[in-house]
Order: sequence, then structure tokens, then C-alpha cells
Amino acid sequence: MAHLLGGENLTVSYATRTVLDGITLGLEEGDRIGMVGRNGDGKSTLMRLLALRSTPDSGRVTKRGDVNVGYLDQSDVLDGDLTVGGAIVGDQADYEWARNPQIREIMGGLVSDVDWHANVHALSGGQKRRVALAKLLIEDHDVIMLDEPTNHLDVEGVAWLSRHLKTRWRANQGAFLVVTHDRWFLDEVCNKTWEVHDGIVDPFDGGYAAYVLARAERDRSATVMESKRQQLVKKELAWLRRGAPARTAKPKFRIEAANALIADVPEPRDSMALSKMATARLGKDVLDLENVSLDFLGGEEGQKLFDNITLRLAPGERLGLVGVNGAGKTTLLKLLNGQIEPTSGRLKRGKTVVTAVLTQEVKELDDVSDLRVIEVIEREKRSINVGGKEFTAGQLVEQLGFTNEKQWTPVRDLSGGERRRLQLLRLLVGEPNVLMLDEPTNDLDTDTLAAVEDVLDGWPGTLVVVSHDRYLLERVTDHQMALLGDGKIRALPRGVDQYLELRESALAGSTVTGGGNPVTSGGSATAAATPAGPSEAEKRDARKAKNRIERQLGKLEQQEKKLHDQMVKSTEQSDFDALADQNKKLKDLAGEREALELEWLEALEVLGE
Repeated sequence: MAHLLGGENLTVSYATRTVLDGITLGLEEGDRIGMVGRNGDGKSTLMRLLALRSTPDSGRVTKRGDVNVGYLDQSDVLDGDLTVGGAIVGDQADYEWARNPQIREIMGGLVSDVDWHANVHALSGGQKRRVALAKLLIEDHDVIMLDEPTNHLDVEGVAWLSRHLKTRWRANQGAFLVVTHDRWFLDEVCNKTWEVHDGIVDPFDGGYAAYVLARAERDRSATVMESKRQQLVKKELAWLRRGAPARTAKPKFRIEAANALIADVPEPRDSMALSKMATARLGKDVLDLENVSLDFLGGEEGQKLFDNITLRLAPGERLGLVGVNGAGKTTLLKLLNGQIEPTSGRLKRGKTVVTAVLTQEVKELDDVSDLRVIEVIEREKRSINVGGKEFTAGQLVEQLGFTNEKQWTPVRDLSGGERRRLQLLRLLVGEPNVLMLDEPTNDLDTDTLAAVEDVLDGWPGTLVVVSHDRYLLERVTDHQMALLGDGKIRALPRGVDQYLELRESALAGSTVTGGGNPVTSGGSATAAATPAGPSEAEKRDARKAKNRIERQLGKLEQQEKKLHDQMVKSTEQSDFDALADQNKKLKDLAGEREALELEWLEALEVLGE
């Protein structure tokens, strides 16, 4: 593959901290690279260097003479006085750009809902981001560098961008480098992963899932090496602790060897392991919205955001919400929390319910901006029972990734990701039993996201999550529902994929179904006559199929459990060949299960269950 660009011995330091320390790497034709790492470890810095937007303290960046590099920064770089059309296509007449099918496809995927003649300064942050992305993508670049392109994109936008990048070039042409915390996106589009940490870059083959597996193996090997190193350290230190005559009589190189063994101990990474929080007991009733309608705030009379919806949350339920922008996802959380009253219908709230909401802006920390991190938590509780053990506020804050130094940082000086971590901890120590999270992944890096998911995995209360991050939704929630902008809420038995299908059908102007009566893309019930139901013979066949599928699913579950047990043993024995074979079998079983579940749902539809 032909070399496109690269960096040699790149070093960047800020004050006393070295962000990048002698990095050498490059991009070649066909590279599809995702960059991951903790916030502040230098991902954006490295991208700016490779895009020739900044210069290193030492080292150099070189590129082939004919290589054209496109770069999308996190900051707003558009001229606010331009119209949307002028910002994207400049002075080109409509017929000039419209005859290019690729440009039309980009316009339809990113800015179809944006006023072409509006000034850029009048747009929302998300709309500006999409306009800037559209401007970049319609240009002809050999290398594209995208810094957090999925910020402000909804589920549909992320899916569209992944399709575009996968089909933009042939397999052995072009290259892109992307920084994003969207792990589904990384898995979908990348064939390589760069992990930036501690001033270095570790390369891995494959997307996010392959990177996690490879890093687990690297960490396992490092653990073995660390164990051996610690044994040597103990022996050397034991020798050094012998009497003063022994220390002065032994050769000096022995002491230097011991110091060398200790000197290379790396700083531990921030950990964020949190056990189950004690929660107030939930009764039979949690939160129910019954026949609720809500008018658009400030809209014309008769315009409804929600039209006679009913939603019941059960104890321990884990619900994910997806939907188009402006469909009312955040408003639905406010209805459940009792912050706003419905136009009609009612909210039924259980007697023991204690709610907590993580908002998108985390404005709840504004009133404690002058306090330090540890003081914020101590105001809530000085000691917390976690997993049967008593922890001080300081110990718990440290578990959530705030080092001793960070614990005494004023809240006003925290980064966006740190503020979200602090507010999540603040909510959890309040021991709610209903937790509602509005876009919780904003500003969090992939390591912190994994840790947050670990927290939520072990949290026993009722959970409602609004997010565009489908990886998070599929990981921490048991089922998903959709708001499509027609005033209704729909169950998604097949998850986010079904939501995307519904949206594609709606945008195509066809009739979509989401449970209940067919609904057109405009949201009104169809006037067509209801077709005749299934015959008794069809129901009989469907009942037989349902029973057969349930037996097969039971057998699959046993096989999967057996495979999981075998994988645990293979991991303990470090038999990675066997582990890879077992993982392949597990994926095959998952494919069988998915096919059977689709058949099962079809049988239920015939039976009307």
C-alpha cells in the first residue's frame, strides 16, 4: 500500500507535562483508523499535527506531494455571516452541484432538514456541526481526519456517516483518521485502532471490539511480567534492608539495579469500579404515564408533542429511548420526573419512588462551582455503604477516577467529562431507585464509558436512558422504544436496527408500522380497510412453530452456557486458540438465536399475542 503521510519522532509538551513523546507513525492507502484514549491524553493534538494544523516541539510531519488532506475540527470554523448553501458549496449554482450524485447523497444525509438560505450564526450547535461536515465531505480529499464527528449526530446520522465512509473509496484507496467515543461507529468503519496513552501510541488491528480483545491480552501479559518484576523488586529490597555494613559492602551496581526496577513502575490508570449502591425499596408501582397528551410549548393550538401515549415502568426495568431530534425525548423524561404537567392524562407515581436525573448540560453543578470535588460529595454523605463495605466519600470519589490531587480541584475547573462523572456519582450517593440519564455519554472517553456501563450494569433500580450511542443502549438497557416525531411511542423488539428501518420507511414516504394501527410518515392513521386476519389453519401452524422455536431456544441457551463455561476455563489456562474457536461458535449460536427469535415474533404476530 502506498504511503500517504506520517509523523517522525513527534514530541509535544505543555508546561511540565509531555503529551506526545517521540511518536512515529503513518497513514497508508486503505487505512481506516480510529483513535481512542482518555480525555487529555493527546488524541486531538496528534490529529492536528498530522493534519498540519499545528507544529510539534520536535519531530516532523511529512506527506506525499499530491495528497489532499481534509480536517474537521471540534471547534466551530464556519463564517457565521454566510448562508448554509454558501458555507457548503460556495458560489456554485444549484445545477452545478446537484448533478453530482455523491454531493446530493451527502446533502440528503446531513442537511436535508436545515434551511438552505438561513445564516450560519442562526443555526443550533448540532446544525452547524452537520453543515461543516457536509462541506468537508463534498470536497475531494485523499485523507479525511474527523475529530468527534458523531457529536450532535443522532442514531440515523451516525449510521449514515458510517455507510458513507465505508463506500467513499475502494478498499485500497484513500484513508481516514477519526477520533470518537462512539464505539459502535469505531467497530463499523475502522480496520485499525490507535490507543493514545502516557505519551505513546499503541497500534491494534481491527475496530473497537478487536482492540478490546487485543488490549485484554496485552494487559494479561503485562500482569504476568509485572508479577515477575515485583518478585525481583521484593528480593532486591529485602537485600537492601539488610544492615548498613551489608549495604556499603555490596557493589554499587546492585543498588542501581534495584532502583532501576522500581523507577519504571507506571502510574496506575484511573479506575472507576463501583459496586451496587444501596437503593430505597421499590414497590409494585413505579412511574406510569396514562393516556398522556402534551401540546408543543409555544406551538399553534392543536399541535401535539405527545398524543395519548401510555408508558408504564416496572421495578428494575431498563429502558432505552431513541428518536429524531425534537421528538420529545428530554421532555418525556421531564414528564416522568414530574417537572412538567401534561395537557391531558396523568402521571401515576409509586409511594416509594425516589428519582434522579442526569441532564445533558449538568447545570446542577453550577450551584457548587466554588466547592471542591470531595466537598460536593461530602455534602451529600460522608460515608457510603457499597457492596456491604463502608467507604468514606474520599475513597468512593477515588474509585470513580478522581485522584487525590483531582479531589481538591474546584468544580468550575473540571472538564466536561469530569463534571458528568461527578454529577453521576452525586446522584448515585443520593440512593435513588429510578435513574434517568439524558445523553450520559457526552464528553466521556471510551475507558470512562466502559466504567460507567459497569456501574449501570450493577445498579439495581429502574433505569431510563436517552442516548444516540447505540453501543451504550444495547449494553445497559434490556429493551428500547422510539419517538418518531408523530406523537406516539413505539416498542422496538429488534432494537435500534428496527428504529432505523422505521425511519427509512418514513423518509421514503411509505407506510410504517410500529405496533398497533399502521401510521403514515405524517403520523395520521390510514383510511385503508383492515385486512382479514389469519385463518385457523395459519394460527395452528403458528402455534406449532412457536412451541418448536421455544424448545430450540432452550437448547441454544444450554449450549451458550456450556460455551461460556469453556471460555472461562480457556482464559484461565491462557489457551487462546481454543478461546478463539469457542468465540466463533458463540457467534454462530447468536446468529441462530437471532433467526429463531425473528421466526418466533412472526408466529406471535399471527397468533395476535
